[in-house]
Amino acid sequence: MKITILGTGTSIGVPQIGCQCEVCTSKDPRDQRLRTSALFEENGTYILLDCGPDFRQQMLRIGMNKPLDAVLITHEHYDHVGGIDDLRPFTFERSLPLYADAYTCLHLKERLPYCLVRRTYPGIPQLTLHEVEEGDRLQFGTLKVTALRALHGSLPILGYRIGDVAYLTDMTELQPSSRPLLEGIKMLIVGALRHTPHKTHQTVEQAIAFSRSLGNVPTYFIHMCHQVGLHAVQEELLPEGFHYAYDGLELEC
Repeated sequence: MKITILGTGTSIGVPQIGCQCEVCTSKDPRDQRLRTSALFEENGTYILLDCGPDFRQQMLRIGMNKPLDAVLITHEHYDHVGGIDDLRPFTFERSLPLYADAYTCLHLKERLPYCLVRRTYPGIPQLTLHEVEEGDRLQFGTLKVTALRALHGSLPILGYRIGDVAYLTDMTELQPSSRPLLEGIKMLIVGALRHTPHKTHQTVEQAIAFSRSLGNVPTYFIHMCHQVGLHAVQEELLPEGFHYAYDGLELEC
Protein backbone atom coordinates (compact mmCIF):
# COMPACT_ATOMS: atom_id res chain seq x y z
CA MET A 1 0.00 0.00 0.00
CA LYS A 2 1.24 3.47 -0.91
CA ILE A 3 0.33 6.57 1.07
CA THR A 4 0.84 10.08 -0.28
CA ILE A 5 0.66 12.80 2.34
CA LEU A 6 -1.11 15.59 0.46
CA GLY A 7 -1.08 18.16 3.25
CA THR A 8 0.26 18.43 6.79
CA GLY A 9 -0.87 21.87 7.90
CA THR A 10 -3.38 23.02 10.46
CA SER A 11 -6.59 24.88 9.59
CA ILE A 12 -4.78 28.12 8.77
CA GLY A 13 -1.98 26.49 6.79
CA VAL A 14 1.73 27.22 6.80
CA PRO A 15 2.94 29.83 6.01
CA GLN A 16 0.31 31.75 7.93
CA ILE A 17 -0.85 34.85 6.08
CA GLY A 18 1.03 37.91 7.31
CA CYS A 19 3.37 36.02 9.63
CA GLN A 20 7.10 36.74 9.43
CA CYS A 21 8.35 34.03 11.78
CA GLU A 22 11.26 31.81 10.75
CA VAL A 23 8.93 28.97 9.77
CA CYS A 24 6.55 31.07 7.68
CA THR A 25 9.47 32.68 5.84
CA SER A 26 11.43 29.44 5.45
CA LYS A 27 12.48 28.41 1.92
CA ASP A 28 12.45 24.73 2.89
CA PRO A 29 9.45 23.19 1.07
CA ARG A 30 8.91 20.92 4.07
CA ASP A 31 7.87 24.02 6.03
CA GLN A 32 5.13 24.87 3.52
CA ARG A 33 2.07 22.97 4.67
CA LEU A 34 -1.29 22.78 2.91
CA ARG A 35 -4.31 21.66 4.90
CA THR A 36 -4.09 18.06 6.12
CA SER A 37 -5.16 15.26 3.77
CA ALA A 38 -3.80 11.95 2.45
CA LEU A 39 -4.24 9.55 -0.46
CA PHE A 40 -4.10 5.78 0.05
CA GLU A 41 -3.67 3.49 -2.94
CA GLU A 42 -3.28 -0.22 -3.55
CA ASN A 43 -3.71 -2.32 -6.69
CA GLY A 44 -5.41 0.49 -8.59
CA THR A 45 -7.77 1.53 -5.78
CA TYR A 46 -7.55 5.12 -4.47
CA ILE A 47 -9.03 6.40 -1.20
CA LEU A 48 -8.89 10.05 -0.17
CA LEU A 49 -8.69 10.96 3.52
CA ASP A 50 -10.44 14.32 4.01
CA CYS A 51 -10.99 16.93 1.31
CA GLY A 52 -9.98 20.36 2.49
CA PRO A 53 -9.85 23.73 0.73
CA ASP A 54 -6.44 22.92 -0.80
CA PHE A 55 -7.70 19.72 -2.49
CA ARG A 56 -7.56 21.08 -6.06
CA GLN A 57 -4.00 22.33 -5.59
CA GLN A 58 -2.99 19.03 -4.02
CA MET A 59 -4.35 17.00 -6.94
CA LEU A 60 -2.61 19.22 -9.47
CA ARG A 61 0.61 19.02 -7.49
CA ILE A 62 0.76 15.21 -7.69
CA GLY A 63 -0.65 15.02 -11.22
CA MET A 64 -3.58 12.88 -10.12
CA ASN A 65 -5.35 11.39 -13.15
CA LYS A 66 -6.85 8.21 -11.69
CA PRO A 67 -10.43 7.73 -10.48
CA LEU A 68 -11.09 8.00 -6.78
CA ASP A 69 -12.93 5.06 -5.25
CA ALA A 70 -13.99 6.67 -1.96
CA VAL A 71 -13.55 9.69 0.28
CA LEU A 72 -13.33 9.16 4.03
CA ILE A 73 -14.15 12.22 6.13
CA THR A 74 -12.91 12.57 9.71
CA HIS A 75 -15.12 15.50 10.76
CA GLU A 76 -17.01 18.50 9.48
CA HIS A 77 -14.53 21.32 10.13
CA TYR A 78 -13.89 23.43 7.05
CA ASP A 79 -10.21 22.56 6.72
CA HIS A 80 -11.26 18.92 6.23
CA VAL A 81 -14.29 19.35 3.94
CA GLY A 82 -13.85 22.72 2.20
CA GLY A 83 -12.77 21.13 -1.10
CA ILE A 84 -15.68 18.75 -1.61
CA ASP A 85 -17.11 20.75 -4.51
CA ASP A 86 -13.76 20.31 -6.28
CA LEU A 87 -14.36 16.56 -6.39
CA ARG A 88 -16.50 17.07 -9.49
CA PRO A 89 -13.82 15.98 -12.04
CA PHE A 90 -13.77 12.63 -10.23
CA THR A 91 -17.54 12.23 -10.65
CA PHE A 92 -18.02 12.81 -14.38
CA GLU A 93 -18.32 9.09 -15.11
CA ARG A 94 -19.70 7.71 -11.85
CA SER A 95 -20.96 8.81 -8.46
CA LEU A 96 -18.29 9.07 -5.78
CA PRO A 97 -19.09 7.74 -2.28
CA LEU A 98 -18.30 9.87 0.78
CA TYR A 99 -18.18 8.27 4.23
CA ALA A 100 -18.64 10.19 7.48
CA ASP A 101 -20.38 9.90 10.82
CA ALA A 102 -24.00 11.01 11.26
CA TYR A 103 -23.11 14.42 12.71
CA THR A 104 -20.80 15.22 9.81
CA CYS A 105 -23.31 13.95 7.23
CA LEU A 106 -25.94 16.31 8.66
CA HIS A 107 -23.62 19.30 8.41
CA LEU A 108 -22.47 18.42 4.90
CA LYS A 109 -26.09 18.27 3.72
CA GLU A 110 -26.66 21.73 5.20
CA ARG A 111 -23.57 23.19 3.52
CA LEU A 112 -23.86 21.39 0.17
CA PRO A 113 -27.59 20.86 -0.41
CA TYR A 114 -27.23 21.42 -4.17
CA CYS A 115 -25.23 18.21 -4.55
CA LEU A 116 -26.19 16.16 -1.49
CA VAL A 117 -29.93 16.91 -1.15
CA ARG A 118 -31.62 18.66 -4.07
CA ARG A 119 -29.23 17.88 -6.97
CA THR A 120 -30.63 20.87 -8.80
CA TYR A 121 -28.50 21.42 -11.91
CA PRO A 122 -26.08 19.72 -14.31
CA GLY A 123 -22.37 19.85 -13.56
CA ILE A 124 -22.62 19.47 -9.80
CA PRO A 125 -20.43 16.80 -8.21
CA GLN A 126 -22.19 13.45 -8.19
CA LEU A 127 -21.69 12.33 -4.60
CA THR A 128 -23.30 9.64 -2.47
CA LEU A 129 -23.15 10.18 1.28
CA HIS A 130 -22.87 7.16 3.60
CA GLU A 131 -23.02 7.20 7.40
CA VAL A 132 -20.44 5.15 9.27
CA GLU A 133 -19.98 4.46 12.96
CA GLU A 134 -17.12 3.29 15.12
CA GLY A 135 -16.21 -0.27 14.28
CA ASP A 136 -17.81 -0.26 10.84
CA ARG A 137 -15.75 -2.18 8.30
CA LEU A 138 -15.55 -1.20 4.65
CA GLN A 139 -13.62 -2.59 1.72
CA PHE A 140 -12.55 -0.97 -1.53
CA GLY A 141 -10.67 -3.32 -3.80
CA THR A 142 -8.05 -4.88 -1.56
CA LEU A 143 -8.07 -1.96 0.89
CA LYS A 144 -9.81 -2.83 4.16
CA VAL A 145 -11.04 0.08 6.28
CA THR A 146 -12.22 0.21 9.90
CA ALA A 147 -13.77 3.34 11.41
CA LEU A 148 -12.29 4.53 14.72
CA ARG A 149 -13.74 6.95 17.26
CA ALA A 150 -11.69 9.76 18.78
CA LEU A 151 -12.33 13.09 20.48
CA HIS A 152 -11.32 16.48 19.05
CA GLY A 153 -11.65 18.37 22.30
CA SER A 154 -15.31 17.62 23.13
CA LEU A 155 -16.27 16.83 19.51
CA PRO A 156 -16.51 13.14 18.59
CA ILE A 157 -14.70 12.56 15.28
CA LEU A 158 -13.62 9.60 13.20
CA GLY A 159 -10.21 8.16 12.50
CA TYR A 160 -9.60 5.25 10.17
CA ARG A 161 -7.54 2.11 10.08
CA ILE A 162 -6.66 1.31 6.48
CA GLY A 163 -4.89 -2.00 6.20
CA ASP A 164 -2.24 -1.86 8.91
CA VAL A 165 -2.08 1.95 9.04
CA ALA A 166 -3.98 4.08 11.56
CA TYR A 167 -4.86 7.63 10.52
CA LEU A 168 -5.92 9.95 13.36
CA THR A 169 -5.91 13.68 12.79
CA ASP A 170 -7.13 16.49 15.10
CA MET A 171 -7.32 14.07 18.03
CA THR A 172 -7.01 14.85 21.70
CA GLU A 173 -7.71 11.28 22.75
CA LEU A 174 -8.78 7.95 21.31
CA GLN A 175 -11.95 6.45 22.71
CA PRO A 176 -11.08 3.32 24.73
CA SER A 177 -13.56 1.30 22.68
CA SER A 178 -11.45 1.91 19.57
CA ARG A 179 -8.11 0.87 21.06
CA PRO A 180 -8.62 -2.85 20.29
CA LEU A 181 -9.21 -1.88 16.65
CA LEU A 182 -5.57 -0.74 16.47
CA GLU A 183 -4.06 -4.07 17.42
CA GLY A 184 -1.35 -5.13 15.00
CA ILE A 185 -0.95 -1.81 13.20
CA LYS A 186 2.39 -1.26 11.50
CA MET A 187 2.25 2.53 11.07
CA LEU A 188 0.60 5.47 12.80
CA ILE A 189 -0.20 8.80 11.16
CA VAL A 190 -1.39 11.17 13.86
CA GLY A 191 -1.98 14.85 14.53
CA ALA A 192 0.61 16.81 16.54
CA LEU A 193 -0.24 20.50 16.46
CA ARG A 194 2.68 22.10 18.33
CA HIS A 195 4.69 21.77 21.54
CA THR A 196 2.53 23.97 23.80
CA PRO A 197 -0.84 22.68 25.06
CA HIS A 198 -4.05 23.15 23.07
CA LYS A 199 -7.65 22.40 24.10
CA THR A 200 -8.57 20.42 20.99
CA HIS A 201 -5.31 18.97 19.64
CA GLN A 202 -2.49 16.79 20.88
CA THR A 203 0.91 18.34 21.34
CA VAL A 204 3.94 16.68 19.79
CA GLU A 205 4.82 15.25 23.19
CA GLN A 206 1.29 13.89 23.73
CA ALA A 207 1.35 12.31 20.29
CA ILE A 208 4.66 10.61 21.11
CA ALA A 209 3.17 9.25 24.34
CA PHE A 210 0.07 8.02 22.53
CA SER A 211 2.16 6.24 19.92
CA ARG A 212 4.31 4.59 22.58
CA SER A 213 1.17 3.35 24.32
CA LEU A 214 0.48 1.33 21.16
CA GLY A 215 3.92 -0.25 21.10
CA ASN A 216 6.90 0.25 18.83
CA VAL A 217 5.07 1.69 15.82
CA PRO A 218 6.69 3.94 13.17
CA THR A 219 4.88 7.26 13.56
CA TYR A 220 4.40 10.27 11.28
CA PHE A 221 3.02 13.57 12.54
CA ILE A 222 0.47 15.65 10.60
CA HIS A 223 -1.77 18.69 11.18
CA MET A 224 1.02 20.98 12.38
CA CYS A 225 1.04 24.75 12.75
CA HIS A 226 4.01 27.09 12.35
CA GLN A 227 4.64 26.93 16.11
CA VAL A 228 5.93 23.37 15.78
CA GLY A 229 9.19 24.86 14.48
CA LEU A 230 11.44 24.38 11.48
CA HIS A 231 11.21 20.91 9.99
CA ALA A 232 14.96 20.51 9.56
CA VAL A 233 15.58 21.38 13.21
CA GLN A 234 12.66 19.62 14.84
CA GLU A 235 13.05 16.37 12.89
CA GLU A 236 16.49 15.87 14.45
CA LEU A 237 15.03 16.22 17.96
CA LEU A 238 12.47 13.44 17.62
CA PRO A 239 13.04 9.99 19.15
CA GLU A 240 13.90 7.12 16.85
CA GLY A 241 10.89 5.93 14.88
CA PHE A 242 9.12 9.32 14.91
CA HIS A 243 8.96 11.75 12.00
CA TYR A 244 7.32 15.00 10.99
CA ALA A 245 5.48 14.28 7.76
CA TYR A 246 5.62 16.90 5.02
CA ASP A 247 3.55 17.64 1.94
CA GLY A 248 4.31 15.20 -0.83
CA LEU A 249 5.84 12.55 1.43
CA GLU A 250 5.28 9.04 0.05
CA LEU A 251 5.14 6.08 2.42
CA GLU A 252 4.84 2.33 1.87
CA CYS A 253 3.26 -0.12 4.24
